[in-house]
Order: sequence, then structure tokens, then C-alpha cells
Amino acid sequence: MSGISEQTSLAAVQQRLASKYSWLSPEHIASVVQCVYARFAECRVREFVPLLVERRSCAELATVSA
Repeated sequence: MSGISEQTSLAAVQQRLASKYSWLSPEHIASVVQCVYARFAECRVREFVPLLVERRSCAELATVSA
């Protein structure tokens, strides 16, 4: 990633999702983000991993809150 580490980006993803899904516990959101992130462990191109993690995590959290 350019300038920002992947872990920093993932922390920002968790913060955005915690704001969006404030009724869910931060621990649950962190767990979902880490689980989704693990799916991308073998990806060679890392540039868009945080974006993809955010989108998939958001979709999973939306099903929990529905």
C-alpha cells in the first residue's frame, strides 16, 4: 500500500464499521473484519484488500443486523 500500512487501513475500516453499526459490539465487528481479512491472506495484490474487507464485512454485518 502506498504510505499507509494495511493494518492502519484495517483499523480505520473497523472504526467506520463501528460507527455505522453502533448497536453491535466493537469486539464482534473486529472479529468479522479479521475473519474477512483472513480470506485475503494469499492474495498477491494487496492494494485493494482493505476496501474489499470493508465491503464484505459490511455485507456480513448487515445480515446480522437485519
